[in-house]
Formats: sequence, structure tokens, C-alpha cells
Amino acid sequence: MGRIVEAVFPTRMGTPFRWLVGSALAGNLGDGIALAAGPLLVASQTSDPLLVALAGLLQRLPWLLFGLHAGVLADRVDRRLVVIVVDLLRASVLAVLVAALVTGAVDTTVVLVAMFLLGTAEVFVDTTSATLLPMVVGRADLGIGNARLMTSRITMNELIGPAVGAALFALGMAWPFAVQIVCLLLGALLISRMAVPPLVAREGPRHVRRDIAEGFRWTWGNPAVRTLTLAIVTFNVTWGAAWSVLVLYATDRLGLGPVGFGLLTTVAAAGGIVGTAGYDWLERHASLAAIMRVGLVVETLTHLGLALTTTPWVAMTIMFVFGVHAFVWGTTSRTVRMRAVPNQLQGRVGSLYSIGVFGGIVAGQALGGVIARIWGLTGPFWFAFVGSAVILALIWRQLAHIAHADEAALAAGA
Repeated sequence: MGRIVEAVFPTRMGTPFRWLVGSALAGNLGDGIALAAGPLLVASQTSDPLLVALAGLLQRLPWLLFGLHAGVLADRVDRRLVVIVVDLLRASVLAVLVAALVTGAVDTTVVLVAMFLLGTAEVFVDTTSATLLPMVVGRADLGIGNARLMTSRITMNELIGPAVGAALFALGMAWPFAVQIVCLLLGALLISRMAVPPLVAREGPRHVRRDIAEGFRWTWGNPAVRTLTLAIVTFNVTWGAAWSVLVLYATDRLGLGPVGFGLLTTVAAAGGIVGTAGYDWLERHASLAAIMRVGLVVETLTHLGLALTTTPWVAMTIMFVFGVHAFVWGTTSRTVRMRAVPNQLQGRVGSLYSIGVFGGIVAGQALGGVIARIWGLTGPFWFAFVGSAVILALIWRQLAHIAHADEAALAAGA
């Protein structure tokens, strides 16, 4: 057992890192439970498709409204304290929701307001918690650290959590949200045990707009991080277009039912576990530039393969390989960005990156529906293939500079 713990949580990475991963496990379990229970709760209150869609929008809209402000807050105050306070606020919102469910006072308005408040809180928690890792582990261990955090997200948020949430909802509508409260309180407790070095205080007056502008200037002025951010936006447009019709693709083109569609996403998550579990070995045997190049080639060919195949087991294999790439890419891109960005700017630059992620997906989803209506279900996948291939060709040579942006930053500082 001791060897397993050492392999997963190396002693050199310190006790604060273990508290951080423990908190991520608890928080992701809670979020995964809500991932299934939230839509089920909305559907239990209304059958209006507009209101059902609105619930999903209200959870993503806060990224566009408050993402930049969350980055400013993360760079101004005690980051550990921000995560604790916001998790306690989330637990309070859920407590009100549970009380409404138990007393029968719940209605569609209460649910939608709760979804928006929880989505807003998640923006601040996700932005701020992402800045804690580079504060507690060394530069050389950021890859392993991100891989462990990514594994916690896959296992708890995407595999275990939704299944638990659906099962609890079947027992009673209030149960999944009550359990999520426990997960949030546990996560806050574990974060409170972390020892985090204080942020370097900035001198002079501070204004939100100026702080946001500083984050924009730094991101645009750093060629590697600028290209990485633009790449993630454009690749998520193509990905969002293809994945917007995935459920119809699975049922109509592949002939799979709802269970088969769920299996597609589960297979991708299983690939993600394999990818993050082997990240230590991968990082030792390949350069970050090579990992990024191979990964984006895999993503481009994924769209081509899904556009061509009509065979379920072929599509499953493609999704498994894509899952390996998706989480390896997520781990690598976060690591590259964390290594390159100064600690005092991690929140603002990270929030810009996250807004790019969500903005790209939303834009792609809007395009995907239009393309599918005009050219059929495979149209979005052909669009994604051609778009990804063009983008990859444009940034191919730059990927080497992106992967080693931190070395250029260190040289400039020296």
C-alpha cells in the first residue's frame, strides 16, 4: 500500500499537494452527482424544452459574465480562502434547495435560480483552485500534478458521480443535493489543511478593469501563451460542432440506443483514465512538443474516422483513443501554461483560457446544428476534420515554442 501511495502521491510533492488532490476528489464527486441530478430535477419540474435548455445555459453563462472577475479575485487575495468561502456558499445554496425539495416549496424558478448561483460559484472555485497547484509543487512536477487532478475529474466527475447522482435521485429528489453538500464541506475542510505561500502583494491602487487589462496584455504579449489560447478556442469550435450532434450520430448513424450513446462517452472517459495514468511514463519518454503534436493529429483524425464509419465497434475504438488524447492534451496544455505564467497572473490568464474553452464550445455547438441541418449528421464531423487540419498546419511549427514557453520566460527573467 505504501508503494502505491508513493507512486500516486510522491513524497517530494509534499503534503499540501495530497490535500489538494483529496479536495479535488470530493469536489468532483459532488459535481458529478449534480451533473446527473441537476437535469433530472429540472425535467421533474417542467417539460418545456426552452426551460430545460435554459437551465444548462444558466450554468455556463456565468463563465462569460464573471470569468474575468474570478481571475482578478484569484490574483488579489488568499486563494485558499476563496475556495473555502465559495464552497461554503455553494453548500448554503444547496441547503436552501434541499429544504425547498423536502417541504415541497420547490418550483421551476427556484431550480433555475439555484442553477445560476451554483454555476457562478463554480466559476470562482474552478478559476481559483487551478492556481493552487503551481503554488505547492515544483515546476518539474506540474505535469504529474495536473495528471493526478485530471484523473480525479475523470473518475469522480464523469464516471462515478453521474451514476451515483442518478441512483440517489431515484431514492428521492433531495438526496443527491444533500450528498453534494457533504462533498463540498469535505472539500473545503481538506483545502483548509493546505499550507500555501502568500501571494506577493502589489503596490499602489488596484482597479478591476486595470487588472483585467493587465491579464489581456500579458497573454497577448506572450507569443506562446497567445497561440495556445487561440488554438484552444479554434479547436473547441470544431470539437463543439462535431459533438453537438453526437447523440443523434450515435442513435441514427450507428444504430445505438440511449445505452449505446452512454457507452460512447464512457469509453472516452476510460481512455482518459489510461492517458492520465500513463502520463508519468509519457512525460519521461517524449517531449511536450511531441505530445502536443501527436495529440492534435489524433483529434483531427478522430473527426475523419467518425465521419467515415458506420460501425459501432470502430466508433467505440476511435472514442477510446480520443479519450486518451483529450485528457493527455488537457494535462499538457495546463502544465505548459502554468509553467509559463507568473504566479501573480495565474488567475487572470487562466480565466481567459477557460473563457476561450467555453466560448469555443458554445460557438461550435451553434455551428454544428446549422451544418447538420444543411449537410446531414456527418457534416459537422467533416467541418471539424477540415477545420482542425487547417489550424494544425498553421500552428505546427509554433508548437515547439509553445511547449517550451517557460524556458523562454526563465531566460528572459535571468
